[in-house]
Amino acid sequence: MNKQQSGFTLVEIAIVLVIIGLLLGGVLKGQELINSAKVKNFANDFRNIPLFIYGYQDKYKALPGDQSQATLDAQFPPANTATACTTGSTGCATGNGVLNGTWNATTVTDESFLFWQHVRLANLAAGPTNTGDARYIPRNADGGIIGIQSASVPYIQGMVGTYMICSDGILGKFVRQLDTTMDDGNTATGSMRAVPAGSAANTLATANAAINDGLSYTVCVTF
Repeated sequence: MNKQQSGFTLVEIAIVLVIIGLLLGGVLKGQELINSAKVKNFANDFRNIPLFIYGYQDKYKALPGDQSQATLDAQFPPANTATACTTGSTGCATGNGVLNGTWNATTVTDESFLFWQHVRLANLAAGPTNTGDARYIPRNADGGIIGIQSASVPYIQGMVGTYMICSDGILGKFVRQLDTTMDDGNTATGSMRAVPAGSAANTLATANAAINDGLSYTVCVTF
């Protein structure tokens, strides 16, 4: 007595393989779109901050973060919540046209820290104006902090310009794409460069070939 052998035909197997291929392609394309959206968000962070400065200077003829208390009181009446840096303290020299302090400052007397309060009070940027708010320091798409400082003492060695914007906690797989989008495509040259997250000031930039996709970096751009 013959037994009928059951199984999949070649056509059925081919259909299954096609479906699996389509699903994998969709997943990969979706991940690519997510990555591209993140890089676009990182780029927008860097592009928007110069606009805050130019808008503030156009409106108040001054540099945000660099103004005296009397000037701030006059600019943002009647209930001024702005704070001026304390003259004589580290990271402070009001009215000199220089943004004193480091990009990652957490001290309220630093002009680079107060920068965010001033541009928000001027309605140029979104976010809390209370310097004690846990959300005060802005964050990028990966949760890293964003900051600005004068470029006279660069965070990354060899970079030149008037101001330096830095954003940390950016994975290596985004760093190269971000540099290609905004600069020369080389993370060790040009106006945008990268160093490992947590690096000390004046660290030499990391070259493209040494960027590790799974590690976090601080990316800075000068203008």
